[in-house]
Amino acid sequence: MLKEILSLTGKPGLFKLVSQGKNMLIVESLIDGKRIPAYTKDKVVSLGDIAIFSESTEIPLGQVLEIVKTKENGAVCSVDSKADNDKLRNYMAEILPDYDRDRVYPSDIRKLINWYNILINAQITDFIAEEKDEVAAE
Repeated sequence: MLKEILSLTGKPGLFKLVSQGKNMLIVESLIDGKRIPAYTKDKVVSLGDIAIFSESTEIPLGQVLEIVKTKENGAVCSVDSKADNDKLRNYMAEILPDYDRDRVYPSDIRKLINWYNILINAQITDFIAEEKDEVAAE
């Protein structure tokens, strides 16, 4: 599911891949539903390709979002993304005790919380279901 959800540099929020054109992608905002083109010059990152650094390995974003969903009982995040850095670090330590404190910055935690809230508000709650299906298909 997260493979189709995109982050565009310079554009707020998250976008769902709708279609592909010759030199662009057509994406739809998860916040307001508006469709816009994303050109090849735009930096586009799939959430399925993002991982969070831990002390021993990299944990896929889908697994981290699933942990947050379990902690928050499927509701929006209890911590505001605009909270102070110490509060954000404490929250991250609760959901992922062995996260790498040197390589995961408060700005990354803010982005994680914002993305989680956007996905929950858009009723996208299956963060790792697709990866399980891919493993089962092999």
